[in-house]
Amino acid sequence: MAWSSFALNLPLALGAAVLWLLFAFLVSRIVHRHAVIDVFWGSGFLVVALESFLAARTMSANSVDPWFSGSTASTTRLVALCAVAVWSLRLSGYLALRQRGAGEDPRYTRILRGAKGKNETLYALKMIYGFQMVLLFFISIPLQFIAFAHQSFLPLMMVGAVLMVVGICFESVADFQLRKFLANQENRGTTLRTGLWATTRHPNYFGDAVVWWGIFVIAASTGWGALSIASPLAMTYLLTSVSGKPMLEAKLQKTREGYEDYVATTSGFFPRRPKRNG
Repeated sequence: MAWSSFALNLPLALGAAVLWLLFAFLVSRIVHRHAVIDVFWGSGFLVVALESFLAARTMSANSVDPWFSGSTASTTRLVALCAVAVWSLRLSGYLALRQRGAGEDPRYTRILRGAKGKNETLYALKMIYGFQMVLLFFISIPLQFIAFAHQSFLPLMMVGAVLMVVGICFESVADFQLRKFLANQENRGTTLRTGLWATTRHPNYFGDAVVWWGIFVIAASTGWGALSIASPLAMTYLLTSVSGKPMLEAKLQKTREGYEDYVATTSGFFPRRPKRNG
């Protein structure tokens, strides 16, 4: 592990996260919708990964283990970068399409209520964009470990890659099923209870979590990357207990017919067979 290079890159990675989400803030001013940050969230990890991987390539240009040397570490970096690119660009593209023509997300409206007479723009910059800047940097730490690693345990890396593929497929299929369901006007105000949505109320969030545990396993294959376990734990906690599941379910219980029965019979996160109600 190139600890000195890794340490030098930390402020650079943070700077990449800051610049990317400041750009998201500028776009939000144009479209008058803070929900646009959701589009920038997924792609932000690709931005930080590219910055870290390019920094590692520059710093190791004269080392005994150049970036694309054919070593296990080089293979690990390439696999991780490709997988993150697929995950992040698919997610950002899907959210961009879903937000087209939509109004503000109630989650951000709720957050802005906390301004209470303060400058709403500065409050949003701090509470929405500033908060996600920190999260983007922190959760991307496994990618930073991968970028600067000099070795990798190939079998463990392959396990991580399989987890990422499973997570991406699970999330993608869930999003496709939801989009198809919502496109049918006959389903307006009802609850999707088929396909992956019959096994968990949040298959897209579950897939997202699996992706980040896959990234962690790939990072752990480098040895010291195992220290980044707090990152997938943080992502899973966000999805299940903070901005993902709780906020969405609070909205759906008020707007979707049959949602209470759906909650009673369907797993809240981990996929399983639905229960029989009563």
